[in-house]
Amino acid sequence: MANKTLFKSLIGRFVPAADAVNEAGGLAYALSPKAALAQYAATGCLNATFYASADEQLKTILDLCAHPEVEPEFIARAAIFARTQGHMKDMPALLCAVLSQRGPGLLAEVFDRVIDDGRMLRNFVQIMRSGTVGRKSLGTLPKRLVQAWFDRSSDERIFRASVGNDPSLADVIRMVHPRPATASRAALYGYLIGQPHNADELPELVKQYEAFKTGRSKAVPDVPFQMLTSLELSAEDWKTIASNASWQMTRMNLNTFARHGVFQDADLAKLIAARLRDRDAIGKARVFPYQLMVAFSQVVADVPAEVRDALQDAMEIATENVADLAGGRGVYVFPDVSGSMHSPITGVRKGATTAVRCVDVAALVAATVLRTSRRAEVLPFESKVVNVSLNPRDSIMTNARVLASLPCGGTNCSAPLAELNRRNATGDLLIYVSDNESWVDSPHYGRFGGGRTETMNQWATFKTRNPGAKLVCIDVQPYATAQAVERPDILNIGGFGDRVFDVIAEFATGTLNTRHWVGVIEAVAL
Repeated sequence: MANKTLFKSLIGRFVPAADAVNEAGGLAYALSPKAALAQYAATGCLNATFYASADEQLKTILDLCAHPEVEPEFIARAAIFARTQGHMKDMPALLCAVLSQRGPGLLAEVFDRVIDDGRMLRNFVQIMRSGTVGRKSLGTLPKRLVQAWFDRSSDERIFRASVGNDPSLADVIRMVHPRPATASRAALYGYLIGQPHNADELPELVKQYEAFKTGRSKAVPDVPFQMLTSLELSAEDWKTIASNASWQMTRMNLNTFARHGVFQDADLAKLIAARLRDRDAIGKARVFPYQLMVAFSQVVADVPAEVRDALQDAMEIATENVADLAGGRGVYVFPDVSGSMHSPITGVRKGATTAVRCVDVAALVAATVLRTSRRAEVLPFESKVVNVSLNPRDSIMTNARVLASLPCGGTNCSAPLAELNRRNATGDLLIYVSDNESWVDSPHYGRFGGGRTETMNQWATFKTRNPGAKLVCIDVQPYATAQAVERPDILNIGGFGDRVFDVIAEFATGTLNTRHWVGVIEAVAL
């Protein structure tokens, strides 16, 4: 009979020793500088998280960007990925600001792809002038790039982008002094910065807005929602706004529409429901699936059932392209429902903290895999595995809400693996969705004393029964450590957009870049 003690010790020899302590005080593995920056690029919003302040995050990112292993080209690719695939705002603007120092030529090359709207332009200017990257002025090249943004934008685009402050678009115009090429552009710049201008030369959209604002016209102009909400609007005005609203604006303002009587018009309620479930509109809106879940959970009773149902339909459409991840022996998903996962997914920011929690995202990923993959099982965990009964035929929305409402406790990432080992379970793919801040299972909690994470110990045991199995650890918060060390059978990935599902599918089928998550960033074309 085999010596089980010896066998276990041999397994352990192939598990590397931990080389870091995570923010919660547990043993962990430090990510490489590139992997850490890739993680921050996909998840970091420069706001306070459960374990790290905004200042701590900013310092870590700047240190990573300055590391000799992180080339300016990688920073440029991370900026493009964070904006175009992660749909981030602050992080890509910060990385562009860093490039103004580390790779000015690369900044010029990627600027248009990253700074792609007025909000991003204001973010970039604000970061540049804050002194964060070592200067408090734009400098020659960044100023020229900002001027070029105005030159290639239409009058209507600039006017619609004039929403927001700190800095306002008017402040940016005063800083960079873009040269107007037409009479209408000269009038628009004067109008925006409060200088004398020829009102007759203003763009038609501005004239329509001013006429509506002063009561000379009853026609609601096609301008951003924020420009209208400060005005005195009639019920008919609100109906017109709702009729013309974009997909994203509709999703974000269902309760506002209800409050102003929009849904009392049955035909308009049908129109809005049809818009929300429109397949093409959902694709163009670049909506995060979790945003749909939050919209669904927050709608008031006055929003008609057909509109609430349309949000569920939109969720199914937004996730229907997720691949069936289950192989011959199935897939397990481990959503972390511990206390730290109840913090906002994009961090805490005064006056602008999102209602979306990390646990909501974890629940959504788990519910999506359960819906789309055969033989999938979900094992939620905190300090232990939490028993829950889910029906794969229920909607993603329903199962996600069940998971997100489970009781919370400490973080023990090894718990679901230990449960599978207790069962002698088999499987092809295991997926964690967590902040990876495990501490309950750490033998050296609060200090670094060597050893291995219990997650890696349990994974080694699982691998003896399932040598072809793969482990994916999705990190939903921007930290620089992991519970499982990167290697061919283990993928550490950051983010909470639908691109995550594509990367997991590529990893599961063996088609992902051999450099894994870093390789995904490095594959971005410059």
